[in-house]
This record gives sequence, structure tokens and C-alpha cells, in this order.
Amino acid sequence: MQSTRRVTPNEVIFGPAVVLAGVGQEPKSGQSIYVVAGAIAEIGPADQIRQQHPNARLIDVSGTTILPGLTDAHGHLYGLGLSLDTVNLVGANSYDDVIARVKERAARASQGEWILGRGWDQNLWPSKQFPTAGALDAAVPDHPVWLRRVDGHAGLANSAAMRAAGVSASTRDPEGGRIIRDANGNPTGVFVDAAEGLVDRAVPSPSFALLKQRVLAAAQRIAENGLTEMHDAGAEPDTIRAVIRIYTMIADDPRALDEWFARGPLIGYGGRLTIRSVKLYADGALGSRGAALLAPYNDDPGNSGLLVSKPEHLLAVARRARAAGFQVNTHAIGDRGVRNVIDAYEGAGVRPADRFRIEHFQVVAPPDFARLARDGIIASMQPTHATSDMYWAENRVGPERIKGAYAWRTVLNGPTFRSKR
Repeated sequence: MQSTRRVTPNEVIFGPAVVLAGVGQEPKSGQSIYVVAGAIAEIGPADQIRQQHPNARLIDVSGTTILPGLTDAHGHLYGLGLSLDTVNLVGANSYDDVIARVKERAARASQGEWILGRGWDQNLWPSKQFPTAGALDAAVPDHPVWLRRVDGHAGLANSAAMRAAGVSASTRDPEGGRIIRDANGNPTGVFVDAAEGLVDRAVPSPSFALLKQRVLAAAQRIAENGLTEMHDAGAEPDTIRAVIRIYTMIADDPRALDEWFARGPLIGYGGRLTIRSVKLYADGALGSRGAALLAPYNDDPGNSGLLVSKPEHLLAVARRARAAGFQVNTHAIGDRGVRNVIDAYEGAGVRPADRFRIEHFQVVAPPDFARLARDGIIASMQPTHATSDMYWAENRVGPERIKGAYAWRTVLNGPTFRSKR
């Protein structure tokens, strides 16, 4: 990937570059850009721009592509910073590969230190089955180990981590979560959706200095990739204190919601921070079979997924948020999860001007596309989900439901987002 640079005031960028001037405009070749105070002021032929601004600094970017600063509509700033500071399991092609990476990190850890990681995906492994703690226990017996799946909706704990969390065969599945168990009812080490909280609560909290260090590292990484702003989907209070130029969605925490709904939105504070939306979760993820479906999974007939939030909770928060002037942005991946969100938004009287969103909008029942357009709900979709899931998604939902999945073109070709009520 080519590096990015931030231009300074009064510069002309010229050369046979491709310029993308704005949404809806075709790229133009052989153009120059005049930049003032970090913003694009003019675009035109090189000779004309340079003649009009003879004292501007010239930058030759021949052979490159120039884009305006981009905003990522759905990210997790602290999650990115944490991933840069923990074991990277993305792309591990077997459970043995995961264990090897964890073992290497444990060799450098202090005694009893928690080993954290993220990124494993059992769908990339030959067995395509969830891992169990036994092999991890044998490799790393002296450290609690907690490894999030690539989508964040499942985690693998070794026995030391489960002991620290007080989890045993008698531990009940929490509402909206599942502990994967063996034939005797013992936890195998995998915790899905809300059950992840059983282990999370035992992980030592980072100091504010470490949290800020991770946030700054994440900010640097996204800047290196050409982003000038991101929407942080569910930030904890300490992360909010540490952020720079962020559009933050408040996590679904009763005390935080009470505080912010009473206070009202914070928009463009210091030119850096906007807090005017709430992040809710309707269901889990498809890869861990926690996405809530209207009918059972094609490859797991006894399972229809998990409702992380009850429909009545989605409705109650949507009503409160709308009354307080906040957006609601709800994670929904399965067709049942999507429908529950649309039902809640409609029950709250949402209109296009409210700009409520459905995050991911991944597997959708065909009748619900029209409801999205009618209500003016924004589909906040991420292309990376299609490229990560394309190898196994149809096995999860079958040949018919997959027609309503990852449907960017269907959304784009639908009616414009205008209410007809």
C-alpha cells in the first residue's frame, strides 16, 4: 500500500494523477488540485491552476491516485489499538497455528500475565469446528489466555482463564449468550456473544495511560491508511476521554445512556469529538452462528442464533434516543435481527431526518428492503464481511436466504431514502 500524506495550506498537487473530486463525480486524469488549509479549494488543468496561484508550493504526484480524506463509518478505535498490542491471529490456517502464536507471546510475558489475542476463524481450518481448551492448556498452562474470534462475537479461553472467571459446568448461559459445552456439560472454552462477558470481567483493566497509548496507536494506523475520521461503534468512557477527531457511538450501558440523554448531543467539540449516537446490538455474528435468523441455520438445524437484545429493549432505547436528539445505530446481521431493529425503529416513529442506522445489514428477508427505504433507515454495510464470509456464508443460510445477503446493489437500486408516510 502506498503511504499517505496530509497536505499543508497553499499547495498545488499536480501530475498525471487520477483525481476523485467528490461523490458522484467521475475520476479525471491529468488534473491538478489546489489545497487551502487542508481542504480542496480548486480542481482543474495543471497550467491553469499554477498560473492562478504562482506562489503556491508544488507537489508532483505523478502515477498515483488522489482521494479526499475518507471517513470509516464503522470501526472500533480501542479494539484496533488493542489488536496492535496483543496476539494477531488473523489468517491463522489451523488451531496449531493459533497455539504457536500464543505460545510465542507467552514466552515473553511476565508470570501470570493474561495473554490476549484476536482474529481466529475456525472456518479457515480443515475441521471448520470450534476449538477446545485442551490443546491450549497443554501449550500455555501458566497464563490465562483469552482469544477473541475475528468478528468479536465469540472467544476462546483456556482453563486458567475459566478458573479466573469462576466458570464451571454449573455456570448458566447468560441471556443472549451461549457457553459451548461437551457431552458432559463442561465448558469447552468457547463463549459466544453475551457469554463472552463471563470471561471479560476477569481480564485486568488497562491503566488509563495504556488505554491512551493504544488509542493513539490506532489513530496513527488509520491515518496511515488514508482515513481522516472514523465512527467509533460503542466506546467506553475512558476511550471517549482519549480520542482524537472521532464520531463516537455510546455503548449500551444504562448509566451512560442516562447521562448522555439528559445532557444531549455533543457535536464537533473542539473540532475533534462528536457524541450523538448510541450503539445497540440486536444479535451476534454469522461466523459463530450467533446471528439471529427467522429460520434455523442451514448447517445447524437446531439453532436460530441469539438475540443479544430483546425487541422491547431496542424499542425503548430508540424512543429515548430520538426524544433526546440522538441517532441509534444497531448491529444486526441475521434476518431476524434486522427485522427486530426495523420493527423497533418504526415503533419509535423514526423518520428519515433522524438518520437511524442498521450496522452491517447483512442477511435480510426480501420484504424488509422496502421497509428500509420507506423509513429512511441508513444501511451501514461493510464490504469486508462479504470477502471474509464468502467461503462459508451460503452453507450457513442456504441457497435461498443468501440471495438477501450482502446486498449492496439491492439497497442502492431501491427507492431513494424518502418517507412516503
